[in-house]
Amino acid sequence: MPRLVLTVIGDDRAGLVSALADVVTAHDGNWEDSQLAELAGKFAGIVVVGVPAERVDELTAALRELDGLLEVAAHPGAEADGVADDSDAQRLTLDLLGNDSPGIVREVSSVLSRHELSIETMTTGTREAPMAGGLLFEAHVVVRVPGGSDSAALRADLERLATELLVDIALA
Repeated sequence: MPRLVLTVIGDDRAGLVSALADVVTAHDGNWEDSQLAELAGKFAGIVVVGVPAERVDELTAALRELDGLLEVAAHPGAEADGVADDSDAQRLTLDLLGNDSPGIVREVSSVLSRHELSIETMTTGTREAPMAGGLLFEAHVVVRVPGGSDSAALRADLERLATELLVDIALA
């Protein structure tokens, strides 16, 4: 069954997920996976749906009718049985906490990219520092580490970066 990756964004309000799910279901689609959030007054997310091949065009057209409520873009995704086998890959979790400053995401993602690691999920945010004032930056990142990667070199690079940025990085 073909899969579509939907990107969605709209002004946050009640009923957005329901409206999207109604359109998917009306076209025999199956909501498989999603990451959705309210950010700065906007509702945004990514949804993976499986849909019968003969209904893809209908579903895509129906999703455009949500304009005004949600902007939806449909992108072809890999079919479930066509996903690359990464059974030798491991998952690494990186948690970062420190004073907020521009460039933290760029620096961390650059290290991960140099080690050819793929980010599976990344959640970031800021919050008030309880005692010192100012903002703390937090990141939770899950990366896929292919077999044969040099984990010692990665850890060394991330430790060096933590020292440069004056942040705490914990790996699990």
